[in-house]
Amino acid sequence: MNMNSDKVLLPNDVRKLLNVDNREIVELCKKTSVTPKKDQSGQIYFSIDEVKKLRNAKTALSGARMEKREALPVMTKPNSQAVVNGLLDTLNKMETNITTSMTKLIDEKLEGMDDVVLELVRCKTENENLKNKVNDLNKENFKLKNIINSFKPLFAGFYIKKEENDILL
Repeated sequence: MNMNSDKVLLPNDVRKLLNVDNREIVELCKKTSVTPKKDQSGQIYFSIDEVKKLRNAKTALSGARMEKREALPVMTKPNSQAVVNGLLDTLNKMETNITTSMTKLIDEKLEGMDDVVLELVRCKTENENLKNKVNDLNKENFKLKNIINSFKPLFAGFYIKKEENDILL
């Protein structure tokens, strides 16, 4: 086969002409059903007509991409300081709302705690008084048992009192 530059183009020439890389050439070949040919030495080449088809396909794809870009709304870049200030304001409002709601919730939960503490102190004092009373009664009970044990039966319901052991607790 005669490789005349007027009739065939090598992949390097196609890349330069279409301003694309190998991957894009492969994609364009798939879209246009163009199959690159190989010469006897294994070198890939394209005919002029095939390159024209690839160029038309590239132009059509570029036009479709441009239409998509034009269809997308243009997003303006917001002022970064305004965004930061807006975020700070929002965070301050959130902090205030959270603090207010937590304060209200804690106040509601602790509302009756003063009465509970006073009742607890009263119960503790009463408990101590009762313990002291029990101790006094135990001492008196022990003393009375000692007095009863100091009487010894004589006969027929008569008792004699022997000396008391004065053991004080």
